[in-house]
Amino acid sequence: MKQFKKFTVLAITVLSLLACKKQTSILPESENVKTDELSIAARRGENGEEGFEERGKHVYTLSNQASGNAVLDFTRSSNGTLTYNAAYATGGTGTGGGLGNQGAVIITEDEDDNLLLAVNPGSNSISSFKIKENGLQLRSTVSSGGMRPVSITQHQNIVYVLNAGGNGNISGFKLGNNNKLMPIANSTRALSSTAAGAAQISFVNEGKVLVITEKATNKIITYTVNEWGIAGAMHSITSANPTPFGFDAGRNGNVFVSEAAGGATGASTLSSYRVYYNGVITLTDGPVSASQSAACWVVITGNGKYAYTTNTASNNISNYNINRQSGSINVNTAIAATTGMGPIDAALSNNSKYLYVLNATSHTIGAYAVANNGNLSSVQTTTGIPVGATGLAAR
Repeated sequence: MKQFKKFTVLAITVLSLLACKKQTSILPESENVKTDELSIAARRGENGEEGFEERGKHVYTLSNQASGNAVLDFTRSSNGTLTYNAAYATGGTGTGGGLGNQGAVIITEDEDDNLLLAVNPGSNSISSFKIKENGLQLRSTVSSGGMRPVSITQHQNIVYVLNAGGNGNISGFKLGNNNKLMPIANSTRALSSTAAGAAQISFVNEGKVLVITEKATNKIITYTVNEWGIAGAMHSITSANPTPFGFDAGRNGNVFVSEAAGGATGASTLSSYRVYYNGVITLTDGPVSASQSAACWVVITGNGKYAYTTNTASNNISNYNINRQSGSINVNTAIAATTGMGPIDAALSNNSKYLYVLNATSHTIGAYAVANNGNLSSVQTTTGIPVGATGLAAR
């Protein structure tokens, strides 16, 4: 295995103990950090269905370094393995530590004008990149409208960011000419508490509703969004189990939320909630337990059949079956795969045939093949990811 310089000696020591099918190492040297341009692909596909053509296969994470944040770009091969390409400076800074978040970096929905959006929690800013055939091109870096942005979401030309620092808020932006971010007047809204411990924000219901999870209040809150991109009144529900964290949207207004139960051993769950167009949110099913610990991040396959949670304290992944119509859930495989140490963010390739997991403690990205029945098999472990890296987006 070809070796490159590692970010830390500790990463080498820990990762030598990992049992995996294949390992590869990366180091985005400072001289490779650039702001030019990268091909990316179509929307998330339906796993197991024919006729889907992949384009621009890449995986991205954020370095989140206090000295300067960057998007780390990996090419994804047809067998799911990753090869490091380059790092693209965001024009902002990170924190160098964990954020307790999901959705720090995303790829926009529009296939004709693919963009990448990223948070800069150290400099209270967000960045937009145009995805080109030969790389990422930085288009704008603007104030996030609050402190410590941790999660970002987009629908068409409307973007919202979740600021978890200070009193916490959400704030809206428009993507204008040349894909530049512009703040929307009167769009900033408070969270349910000034100590909410917010983790994620995402549009659902065709961009009509925003959903936010608050770990410290045990609430899931929503805001309706009008045609001008301005958030309206807040609705909320107490989560079925404590510490609602990450989530992903399924079909028919169903949202699937991990509940970390304060990190208690074996107490984490996944629950399903129905979000209505008027912002009302109700419990559909759950809490459903796989008897794992600190389930925090959630991702759903493109066909809507399976949900995966990364269990940070158990160092593994759980797989759940989803009824696509009703939103009900049950455990498929409690331990679908083991991971590196401290698995956090997860992302599926656009055809849902490969699952990628960022491991915070071992500083790796694990790659897994996804079978048609939802089973996982290890493909590769990429080492040398910087300490504090956050977010994962795949195409």
